[in-house]
Amino acid sequence: MTGVTGMTRRQALRLLGMGAALGVSGCSLLTRTPLPQLLTSTAPLPAPYAVPLPLPAVAKPSRTDAGADYYELAQRPAEVEILPGLRTPIWGYDGQFPGPTIRARSGRRTVVRVANSLPAPTVTHLHGGHTPPESDGFPTDLVQPGARRDYVFPLEQRAATLWYHDHRMDYTGPQVWRGLAGFFLVDDDDQDKLPLPSGERDVPLLICDRSFQADGTMPYPARPDGPGSREPFMGGVLGDVILVNGAPWPRLGVDRARYRLRLLNASNARTYELALSPGGTLTRIGSDGGLLAAPRPARQVRLAPGERADVIVDFAAYRVGDHVELRNLLGEGPQAQVMRFTVERDARDDSAIPATLSTVERLDPAAATATRDFEFSSGDLGGHTGWLINGKPFDVRRVDARPKLGQVEVWRLTSDVAHPVHLHLAPFQVLSVGGERPEGPPEWKDTVELREAQTVEIITRFTGYRGRYVMHCHNLEHEDMAMMSTFEVV
Repeated sequence: MTGVTGMTRRQALRLLGMGAALGVSGCSLLTRTPLPQLLTSTAPLPAPYAVPLPLPAVAKPSRTDAGADYYELAQRPAEVEILPGLRTPIWGYDGQFPGPTIRARSGRRTVVRVANSLPAPTVTHLHGGHTPPESDGFPTDLVQPGARRDYVFPLEQRAATLWYHDHRMDYTGPQVWRGLAGFFLVDDDDQDKLPLPSGERDVPLLICDRSFQADGTMPYPARPDGPGSREPFMGGVLGDVILVNGAPWPRLGVDRARYRLRLLNASNARTYELALSPGGTLTRIGSDGGLLAAPRPARQVRLAPGERADVIVDFAAYRVGDHVELRNLLGEGPQAQVMRFTVERDARDDSAIPATLSTVERLDPAAATATRDFEFSSGDLGGHTGWLINGKPFDVRRVDARPKLGQVEVWRLTSDVAHPVHLHLAPFQVLSVGGERPEGPPEWKDTVELREAQTVEIITRFTGYRGRYVMHCHNLEHEDMAMMSTFEVV
């Protein structure tokens, strides 16, 4: 394995496992395939923990009736203060970054009208939504400038931490980078009955990285037409400022009580391994697809782009006045810091972490009617390099799989470098990682991290809707450079 000489073992493993660091030449140590590269800010970086954590506004329905709740979101340019003292142009839902949080009910039809007041087409995808194809955000279902579209979400699914973001073909990376993302939280009666932290102690945390020029703008690699476009950053774009809910390295005052933290990795290409400092337990209670069967205490939680984790932190384990940092074990220097909690007061706490959280059906591989193989790799796209699935770039005219409605399938995913793979429509369970079965009860996922030179098997049942959907890498630069595949449920 070339290029490792002189490194510590920890550094070498970090390079191989995170999918967001650079080898000697900015390439994978195993395959020489480009890895994500850092886009360095020219603006002075602010001191960490100097600004309070903002909480995204909760959207209110424009109207309700017996059958549905209706929301209206306007995609528009705005200027906001992200770095203290600088104004940053963004594209945001309702001009906000992150966009407003939509809080919906399982089984309650939710209609979101998106009006595009931006100078470019958009597509909106509800990430993790069990959604009819016409509202799923297929990358060519464009909403042109000045137009609007109603996205209909039946929400026949479990309570879960979802999110919505732009999904325009070839331009998802720059348009999410500019701010087109927000939380979409689904509640249900089963979750409501649990004594989990709620209200002000249920905190959504959208974590992403960005870079800033001296004038406050967020640069993004140019995309000229023709061969070679975006190739210097084809491995992915990393920012050097860690934002939480749109604020750089923020702080939050907390009670000596349990808090539910809804962690979302909304970065284009950066993977996080989150841990508390000076130490503490992150009790995992939920994954992409909702509550786990039982709580799982952990010292760190790893999230690739697109993944979510709901965790409980009990700040009663600390004293009033203590500072507790949320850190990224995969980062170096400022990128190792995420945010800080300050324990400010004693307080009553009626919450608890039940020993049983939910019932999670285990899908049986013996019931699978098909097993399909998908290889994620780089390759030639007619004179320039792109990202391929089974040796082919994305083509909207081609369907690569036709699973049958109601049937179970096993999909075997294999990587060259790290790829967070997102499957639309159908939540899945992980059967094996590198040939080994994961420990503990199954959990529902919609995004899974393939690490370098790794095979992951997933199992899913295609339910609800017939139609055309996509599977793709959620490293947004990989996605934009053709690492996407269409499947049609028939």
